[in-house]
Amino acid sequence: MALQPEIEKALNDQITAEFASSYAYLGMAAFLEAESLPGMAQWMRTQSQEEWTHGMKIYQFVLDRDGRVALGQLDTATTEFDSPLAVFEAAAAHERKITGLINDLYAKATEARDFASLPLLDWFVAEQVEEEAAVNQIVDDLRRAGGEGHTILMLDREMAARTAVPAESGA
Repeated sequence: MALQPEIEKALNDQITAEFASSYAYLGMAAFLEAESLPGMAQWMRTQSQEEWTHGMKIYQFVLDRDGRVALGQLDTATTEFDSPLAVFEAAAAHERKITGLINDLYAKATEARDFASLPLLDWFVAEQVEEEAAVNQIVDDLRRAGGEGHTILMLDREMAARTAVPAESGA
């Protein structure tokens, strides 16, 4: 079943949003590296890879539906922040924005009766719950740390253990 033009455009917009997320997280990683927080930077690099994988998941879905992929322009990634907490607060805000985009896309697909897109979008809805919860936990931990060096160091080392997990098919 071929994609309806409005759904194809919305999916392409989401591909660009996912790639922009990847780029944004890479900028955050660069800041954390400069601050000598390699574990937090590793966490962000892994997040960047995950977002790239999400974009490619939608990219392949568009192709599988006989659609045409159209890539949008990416903005410059911010690499300057006030603190590690500010980095993760920005990441949390970004994830809330992506959740809104996914929810809008889901509503659009439902309204257009594009039922073939719903299993893919179900996966993304569930993924966003996990994404927001993970980043919110880090924000909470950093707030509790209150800028104390030994606690930040402990969190940095803990976050270094994160590794990329391949995305499940979901569709």
